[in-house]
Amino acid sequence: MPAAAVTATPATRPAATLKRPPAAERVYAHVKQAVLERRYEGGTLLTEGELAEAVGVSRTPVREALLKLEVEGLLRLYPKKGALVLPVSAQEIADVVETRLLVETHAVRKAVPAPASLLTRLGELLDQQRVQAAAGDFAAAAVTDRCFHAEIVRSGGNEILSRLYDQLRDRQLRMGVAVMHSHPDRIAKTLAEHEEILAALVAGDAEAAVAVVTRHVGWFQNLARGEVR
Repeated sequence: MPAAAVTATPATRPAATLKRPPAAERVYAHVKQAVLERRYEGGTLLTEGELAEAVGVSRTPVREALLKLEVEGLLRLYPKKGALVLPVSAQEIADVVETRLLVETHAVRKAVPAPASLLTRLGELLDQQRVQAAAGDFAAAAVTDRCFHAEIVRSGGNEILSRLYDQLRDRQLRMGVAVMHSHPDRIAKTLAEHEEILAALVAGDAEAAVAVVTRHVGWFQNLARGEVR
């Protein structure tokens, strides 16, 4: 008997047949990640032609992506010139710190008594950040840093607060990478303070946890005296 024909299913189709994201989305992701990781630093002028060549697309999707990033406050467009990567300003730092203190001190107090699942997850993130810091991978360490705090906020079960905190994500990541590059000694202090936060949660000491979070997040106020470069 002839062999039965095999019909390709989504699981068996070659990976090459999977659809790529639209061109504008690829440009958007490329530029945004580069800005957040400071590969495109504040003050850098990006041109449509350079970005089109870097991503392998035409200029039309580049314009669409840059418009979206301007709305998000990462770039400022200049007709016929390009897009300027906006530096992190003193006011932005102050605003982020103020919002973080309001949300995180409430969240860490509410997290006590902490469930075992939260303590385990925070321990895993702390170990992960140690490895990233030792390897000098500041971009990854900044992402893990943000995840550490976000886990505490989410543990409270308040979806509105969690969404508010998530809106700070890009600003936090960009500030975090900038700080680690400008103040390389800060990563050791960050790890030590994360250990203190975790220890306070393990001990069930809400006030100690609030005190450490206040000191930890409040340190960024020092940077509000000028722009992070």
